[in-house]
Amino acid sequence: MMKPKKTFAALLAAGVASLALAACGSGATTSSAAGASAAPSATASAGMPASGEFGPGCAAVPTDPANPGSFDAMAKVPVATAAAGNPMLSTLVGAVEKANLGDTLNSAQSITVFAPTNDAFAKIPKADLDKVLADNATLTKILTYHVVSGKLAPDQLAGTHKTLQGGDLTVSGSGTDFTVNGTAKVVCGNVQTANATVYIIDSVLMPK
Repeated sequence: MMKPKKTFAALLAAGVASLALAACGSGATTSSAAGASAAPSATASAGMPASGEFGPGCAAVPTDPANPGSFDAMAKVPVATAAAGNPMLSTLVGAVEKANLGDTLNSAQSITVFAPTNDAFAKIPKADLDKVLADNATLTKILTYHVVSGKLAPDQLAGTHKTLQGGDLTVSGSGTDFTVNGTAKVVCGNVQTANATVYIIDSVLMPK
């Protein structure tokens, strides 16, 4: 049981490393956390949130700071641990655990995660979802397709981004209204964890 875990961890770790190198050479779509925090006045003038979460789905997040699913609590722990406390993301958390990617995601530095809600997974026919969950190789490809290098601020979100899976995803929109790959809407964005920025989306992204 330990051998596949090392394989998946190595896959994600390699993806993080390669994308980090790419970010050093090209700047626009894989900006670092430092870049994400630069020029707050420009962000505000463009009508985008300089900081703080946005989107109608944020109302479902617990407000009690002591709750592990609250924004305050999520900001203090790495991304897989943060997701585990969020009631909107239990299906995603189960998929990450099934693919043995939790520890690797938690140890990654400066990433952006597009996190499908439970309702997003519910859009997939149960037979198809069960088939994917039973195939760790396919599941890993799908999950790593939702991860991008660099902590992307809202003003850096629009554009095409290389994923850890190796394919590209495209974000369109501005302000507090974003769509990923033309179908998945950001319902709660700019959620901070210790090592990642999270954009919660209403559909599961499928790599080509």
